[in-house]
Amino acid sequence: MNSQSTAETFLDGFATILTDATSTGRHLTRDEIESRRALGARAAEAGLGWRTLVRAHLVASRDGWPRAADPDSVLTVVEQAVDAFADGYERAQRLVIRKEEAARREFIDDLLHGRGDPGQLAARSERFGLRLSRAHAVAVVEGPEEYDETDPVPRQVAGELFARFENRRILFTTKDGRMVYIAPADQDDVLTHFAKHAYAAAGQAQAAIGRPRPGTIGIGHSYEEALNALDVAQRMGLDEPLLRAADLLVFPVLARDRQALVDLVRNTVGPLEQARGGARPLLDTLTAYFDSGCVAAATARRLSLSVRALTYRLDRIHTLTGSDPTDPGHRYTLQTAVIGARLLDWPTRPLDPAGTST
Repeated sequence: MNSQSTAETFLDGFATILTDATSTGRHLTRDEIESRRALGARAAEAGLGWRTLVRAHLVASRDGWPRAADPDSVLTVVEQAVDAFADGYERAQRLVIRKEEAARREFIDDLLHGRGDPGQLAARSERFGLRLSRAHAVAVVEGPEEYDETDPVPRQVAGELFARFENRRILFTTKDGRMVYIAPADQDDVLTHFAKHAYAAAGQAQAAIGRPRPGTIGIGHSYEEALNALDVAQRMGLDEPLLRAADLLVFPVLARDRQALVDLVRNTVGPLEQARGGARPLLDTLTAYFDSGCVAAATARRLSLSVRALTYRLDRIHTLTGSDPTDPGHRYTLQTAVIGARLLDWPTRPLDPAGTST
């Protein structure tokens, strides 16, 4: 059965309405309008295209055109019938779209958080264009404001991505105010393009890409890595527009044993709190020194200091901590402690006596 003959099944009673209404010149009754709406809704639920349905109405109107009928009367009836049919069709289609969107968001939530049976998730994934037998990676973009999928920026990003990569098996959504993108691991160009385009569209945004992971659980892990990369970037003051979790593995390693990290910070750079003005100025000096490759002139320029003033600060750090920043033997411990302080947000958040940051 072709699409045209299938469409005709949703025109039940149309010829009778056309003949009866035009013979008296009346408008459609309430029951007739409701019958058209009901058929329109059924046609939408059956997945028939609107063009086919309009063509079927036009063919039926031509074939059932009452003899000697006033053309204006016939066209008025056709207009009313098609309008009611379209109303039912559009209402049902919106409902289908809302249900589909709810199902898609539920699937994404289950996928990103590792909920549900892996086999069932894999079966559901085909419906949304993913093959979970492959490894996937997740990119997360955090902008200057929170987004949902109805906002202009995510709509612009999604539209551009699907126009450019329409044949790729990819998934875009927003979650917790961020833009999230899932793509097969071998399509790094898609993930990178998403991150760069989202950065350009949002302005001052930052993107993070988790490591590729296989299976349903792997997507959740990649998502968590991307979120952790954004958190590390905020704590460490990293302002690169594109972060890769694989490049930041040292930070979760350091933070994994929190007690040891707190002890390292307290014992290594904790004495800087005795300095006039507190620990922050000297911590910032160490950060700039290490970021400048331990080159005094470059560090001084970065801090807008003279080399002599910088040298005084480095000597003061040596005096307070017992560790010399210019000594390669002390440098690694000091730099690790400075990184730990930034991860713990110390000294903004104090370290309590029990050994954990409050």
